[in-house]
Amino acid sequence: MKKLVISMLIITLVLILVMSFTIVSSKGNYVKIQAYTHSHTKAICNSENFCQDYEIFCKDQKVIRMNPITGAAVQFSVDWEDQRDEEMRNKFC
Repeated sequence: MKKLVISMLIITLVLILVMSFTIVSSKGNYVKIQAYTHSHTKAICNSENFCQDYEIFCKDQKVIRMNPITGAAVQFSVDWEDQRDEEMRNKFC
């Protein structure tokens, strides 16, 4: 009977250790999800007229995340001018 109790205690301790290790080691794998109030896409251009679409996530009036949309980019010629007004080009949320 004494051997059975000791065996059960050892098995219980091993299970607790394995579960603890699993929980601790997986903590870094969680993705932090930030709630947002709205999102939209926007073309953002650099000084060489290379423009790429981004998905922009806003919470109220603050940008919380910007993801480039793969494959949604264009290189305009040197003399191209963005027709959007300055406020529209620089406003994100």
